[in-house]
Amino acid sequence: MKFNKTILSVSLLSLFANANVTDDVKNLQADWAIANYQTQESNKESAFQNLIAKSKNLSENNPNSAEILTWEGIILSTYAGVAPGLSGLDYVKQAKEKLEKAREISPDTLNGSVYTSLGSLFYQVPGWPLSFGDDDKAKEYLLKALEINPNGIDPNYFYGDYLLNDGNYKEAINYFKKALNAPSRPGRKLADKGRKSEIKQKLKIANEKI
Repeated sequence: MKFNKTILSVSLLSLFANANVTDDVKNLQADWAIANYQTQESNKESAFQNLIAKSKNLSENNPNSAEILTWEGIILSTYAGVAPGLSGLDYVKQAKEKLEKAREISPDTLNGSVYTSLGSLFYQVPGWPLSFGDDDKAKEYLLKALEINPNGIDPNYFYGDYLLNDGNYKEAINYFKKALNAPSRPGRKLADKGRKSEIKQKLKIANEKI
């Protein structure tokens, strides 16, 4: 049997590209956790600006990587919370575009993270005419994320937060508790620790509301 060298070369390049993309995603995840949970507030803006530049470069070099596009969207949306003035609205729009592109490429990428991230954007940003906020759309995306990853820390946390914002305190508590008991994510120790701290704060708020 003769091998087609062209096909073999493409296959090998694809394997190496996928391996590099995986490493790049892990690096973005780790850098995001450091910027979000271990960086002083006064330094967060510059930390996220550097991370935005890094993720943009990676997505330009890997335009069909749903994983990298998802993380670029997550980084942009997180930075929107620390960006000065109304400039944050521009970043959430950019985040939405990246996440929607990732969804078109691979809807279930990163265990439903696209839907979790889109859902969180839709309930946290203002509605028209300032931005695209939409509670119904948020709920649709967040429930889709839970369908894909029912026991995950992030989908349970963000749906709980959505319910908290909507005044459904008892139901929110159930999802926060489920998020606290979610299995640890390999290589995401810092992110899990930071997220659990946020969950406990929201759980306290929900209990005080009842």
